[in-house]
Amino acid sequence: MTETSIGTSFGPLLRQCRQAVGLSLRQLAARVGYDHSYLSQVERGQRPGSADLARLCDRELGTDGRLTATFERRPARAGQLRPEADPLEASPLETAWRGLVATLDAGGPVPDDFRSVPPASLLPELTRQLHGADGVEAAELSMLIAETLARLGERSTARRWWWVARAAADSAGEGPLPALVRAREAITGLAERRPLAELLQLADESVALDRQAPGAAGSEPRTAQALVLAELGRTQEAHLALQELIGVGDELLRATQQARPYLLHWAEGRVCTLLGYGMAGCVLLERARELCPESWLGERARLDLCLAECLVVAGEVTAGLATALRVLVELPDEWHDSLVYDAADRVLHVVQAEPGAAELRQLLARSAYRSGRSVGGGSSWR
Repeated sequence: MTETSIGTSFGPLLRQCRQAVGLSLRQLAARVGYDHSYLSQVERGQRPGSADLARLCDRELGTDGRLTATFERRPARAGQLRPEADPLEASPLETAWRGLVATLDAGGPVPDDFRSVPPASLLPELTRQLHGADGVEAAELSMLIAETLARLGERSTARRWWWVARAAADSAGEGPLPALVRAREAITGLAERRPLAELLQLADESVALDRQAPGAAGSEPRTAQALVLAELGRTQEAHLALQELIGVGDELLRATQQARPYLLHWAEGRVCTLLGYGMAGCVLLERARELCPESWLGERARLDLCLAECLVVAGEVTAGLATALRVLVELPDEWHDSLVYDAADRVLHVVQAEPGAAELRQLLARSAYRSGRSVGGGSSWR
C-alpha cells in the first residue's frame, strides 16, 4: 500500500481510483448498484460510505483492498466509540437490497393481494419476503419494492431497486420477466417525470424482449411504448403502438392470459386521452373502473383521476374537476401517494384557468403522502 493511499481519506481516494481507471460516477454507480448522487456525496465527504461500498468498489476498480483498508482506518468523530454508521446502510430495506446486489438470489411468494395494502404498510412485508426468495421471486419482489418506493416519493432509492430488479430478471434466464420489469419501470417512470428519452429506451427494450416470446409479458411492453410515445408527442408512432397494444390485448383476452384486464382498458384509455380522443378514452376508462376490484383503493383512485383528465379533454370540464376533487378529499390518507398526486396534477394542468382549479391546487399543495396530514374530511388514517 502506498503512502498516498494511507494518508488519503476514503472519499477522495475513491474519486482518485475511479478517475485512474477512466470511469464516470454513473458508470461506477451502475457497476456497484449505488445511486450516482450517493457516490458523489461519498467522494465529497458528505456521506461516510460503508464497508460494503468499499468492498464493491475495490472489486470493480481493481484496487486490491486499498479502499476497504482506508475505510476501516478512517478516524472516528470526537465522542464516538466507533465510526459513524451510514443511516442508509442501517435500514432493513438497505440490508435486503445489499443481499440481492451481492447474490441476485435472495421467503415466500409475492403477496396475492398486495394492491389492497397501503404502500407504507406494504414495503416492510415485501422486504421481509425477500429473504430466501429464488431468482424469479427476487426479481418480482424487487420490482414491487421499486414501485412501492416510487409511490412513497423515494425516487432515488427506487432507481436502485429497479436496477436490481432488472439484473435479477436478466439472471433468471429466458422468460417474460426481463420485458415485464422494463415495462413497469417505464410506466412508473412517467409518473415520476423521469426523462422521456430514458423511458423510451426502457420501453423499446421491453418490446424487443417480448417479441422473442410474444405476449408472455402481457400487455405491459406495448403499454409502456404507447404511453411514452404519446407523452413525447410522436403522434403517428403512438397511433401505431396503440394499434399493437389493442391487438396484443385482444389476443391475451381471448386466450384468458391477461391477469389484469382492467389494466389493458386503462392503458388504451390513457393513450387515447394523451392523443386527444376524449370520448373514446372515457369509455375505456369507465370499463377499466368496472373491472378494478373495490379493495384496490390506490388503483381505483388513479383510474378516477385519469378519467377526470379524460373528461376535461372531452369537454366535460366541470365533471372532470369535480371527480378529481372528490378523489383527493375522500381517499384515506394512507393511500395518498406520489402516483395519485401525479395523476391529480395532470388534471390540474388541463384545468388551470377554470373555476375550481384553485381548490384542486390547494389540495395538491398539502402533499399528504409526505406530511401525513389529512387532506379532506373523508380521510381518517391519522
